Amino acid sequence: MSRVGKKPIEIPAGVTVTLDNNHVTVKGPKGELSRTFHSDIEIKIEENVINISRPTDNKEHRALHGTTRAVLANMVEGVSKGFERGLELVGVGYRAAKQGNKLVLNVGYSHPVEIEAEKGLEIEVPSNTKVIIKGTDKERVGALAANIRDVRPPEPYKGKGIRYEGEYVRRKEGKTGK
Repeated sequence: MSRVGKKPIEIPAGVTVTLDNNHVTVKGPKGELSRTFHSDIEIKIEENVINISRPTDNKEHRALHGTTRAVLANMVEGVSKGFERGLELVGVGYRAAKQGNKLVLNVGYSHPVEIEAEKGLEIEVPSNTKVIIKGTDKERVGALAANIRDVRPPEPYKGKGIRYEGEYVRRKEGKTGK
């Protein structure tokens, strides 16, 4: 049995979970998320606990079991607490600013790079070298953070670029002259 899949999901106060076949809708103080899961996986809601079970021990069912539970747990956590991902800009002259709903990055190109936050996600710029992405959907928060990081990923020689908060960039030695 999957260790992750066996764990029940506690539903916190203020969060409602509705189940229609395998279409789950989770509503909470931060927003609403809905997703349709694979029809083979059985989802049961009893009082304030969600249990997930699988029909067989096939490789596919074992994989779906743990994944379904993890995604559902992230949905419940997202609508109750929310998710956030931090990014740091490292480099001389590298800075970020927020203009309305857009994030404007100056990261060494001849032009500023503008990134617009999609609906349901929020971009904060507490300082000009720090960016925070907040939202209810963990997958979308991570995807937007990855897209921003891809504008200028950290390079191994000077460590310049956009990196995740707390990310370690492995440094390389430069050329040695003769």
